[in-house]
Amino acid sequence: MTNRLVLLRHGQSQWNLENRFTGFHDVDLSAKGEEEAKAAGALIAKAGIDFDTVFTSTLKRAAQTAELALTSAGQGAKIATMIRHDDLRERDYGDLTGLDKDETKQKYGEEQVHIWRRSYDVRPPGGESLKDVVEVRVRPYYTSVIKPLVEKGEDVLIAAHGNSLRALLIILGENTPENINQTEIPTGSPLVIEFENGIRVAKYYLSEKLAA
Repeated sequence: MTNRLVLLRHGQSQWNLENRFTGFHDVDLSAKGEEEAKAAGALIAKAGIDFDTVFTSTLKRAAQTAELALTSAGQGAKIATMIRHDDLRERDYGDLTGLDKDETKQKYGEEQVHIWRRSYDVRPPGGESLKDVVEVRVRPYYTSVIKPLVEKGEDVLIAAHGNSLRALLIILGENTPENINQTEIPTGSPLVIEFENGIRVAKYYLSEKLAA
């Protein structure tokens, strides 16, 4: 029995477009982000993936992405049963939230900003480290709620954020705390983890798989 866990980073948000640290701030998708979400749904339909359960964070850019993707995939009826949870939210950037990323580099130095953004266990002022996202939020939620569904053989969609999905890649054993900083998940591009009888057998982006 083959089943798939699909990780979908939300489409471009308005603050992505404006190059701002977003974190917990609740912003809408940009026009480009909406199109990315619809395109993700078209890929899901082309791949023939019919989701049993859909999870999203409580931030609207992730929920909007899931809704647009499901509608585009012909699975709009599942929007009503989507499970939304705070533990899947983006990393909290604390005092950096809302700041322009380039201006922040000028103020604090490029090296310091890189440490805040890409180190595993260093928190930005007033915010969360990626380790916090992994251990405090995403691992407990995945282990208790999502993993049993995957192990049961369900096709599951998680529409969330760059850092909550990077946290999942660590939890799933696809990355480690040492190399996760090399992984950047594109917006609106479905990443598939495929299982065969409960054993992980493949990982691929749908866009690359269908183009092959």
